[in-house]
Amino acid sequence: MGDTTHQLQTIDQSILDTLWDFSDPAASAERLQAAADDLAYSEEAREEIATQLARALGLMEQYDDAEAVLDSIVPSSPIVEARIALERGRLRLAQSEPVLAVPLFTKAARRAASGRVTFLTLDALHMLAIADAGHEEEWAEVGFAVLERASQPRTRRWGVALHNNLGWYLHDGGRAAEALPHFERALEYAREVGTADQRFIGRWAVARCLRTLGRTDEALVQQRSLAEKRPDDPYVAAEIRALTEDRSTIEE
Repeated sequence: MGDTTHQLQTIDQSILDTLWDFSDPAASAERLQAAADDLAYSEEAREEIATQLARALGLMEQYDDAEAVLDSIVPSSPIVEARIALERGRLRLAQSEPVLAVPLFTKAARRAASGRVTFLTLDALHMLAIADAGHEEEWAEVGFAVLERASQPRTRRWGVALHNNLGWYLHDGGRAAEALPHFERALEYAREVGTADQRFIGRWAVARCLRTLGRTDEALVQQRSLAEKRPDDPYVAAEIRALTEDRSTIEE
């Protein structure tokens, strides 16, 4: 891919997806570094790829190296600016600095919106709903409004994260009855445009919330169904124990 006469002018999220394996950030970093050096991509595309290299380094807790990569990028568009701000925010959040992360996520959302990239706008809003304590519901609602205008399946997949995260915020805040519709909506998005893992986790979250609501028979049926698919899943096993032996789950 070294022929600069046929450059790929933009980087589609589907291409980034092929470079990423979030369970193996080290291998992802190698692929992203190679892609960032590949002159078959345009300058802007290589800048975007480099921001993902920084993200992979951050997942490996190589924070200084990640910052250095971001510092080296001279953004050529609002989209690159959005990605840089987004990854700087994730680095701050990973280092338990949410107060510093929030303005970066806000900048990312604004730059992505100005560049008309709904995928990145939703990514930034989803991070704001995690980081901006006391405003979780507000940012989630903004995200839902943006999501309604999205048509691409990969972009609509943000519905899984937005509803799931709000569901857990409400559930853990003692508002399980309000949380259940969001877990159910997350599962709907997972079934529509999500991955197999998202569908599995979505079903687990619904069942977990049902247990909190005292609907234990329904919860047990769902967890046992999940156990048939993944017999060794520790979270499913813990829930089944909690439902049959009144033991605490792993996350408690």
